Amino acid sequence: MRFMLKVNIPVESGNAAAKAGKLGETIESILADQKPEAAYFTDNHGQRTGFIFLEMKEASQIPAIAEPWFLALDASIELHPVMIPDDLAKAGPAIDKAVKKYASHTHA
Repeated sequence: MRFMLKVNIPVESGNAAAKAGKLGETIESILADQKPEAAYFTDNHGQRTGFIFLEMKEASQIPAIAEPWFLALDASIELHPVMIPDDLAKAGPAIDKAVKKYASHTHA
């Protein structure tokens, strides 16, 4: 299953790694191990942030994905399942079923 890993690197630990000349090298090393489909870097809430898209077959892989970011950069992470357009197309029948069952209900 495809997941989006959001990595937020605190300013202090990111600055310390940058000043030591290790920020890029550390990120490159983690990405080389994780072999993501794609990785994008930007800012989020004033922190260096990565949006990394990767495949996971089972939940037991979460520590191998999360721990390098925690240990090397004191990062916080979020991990979310995501879909590509083909996945969304396959979900069509489930969406239709939910619409038929729940869309006619009124919400208070």
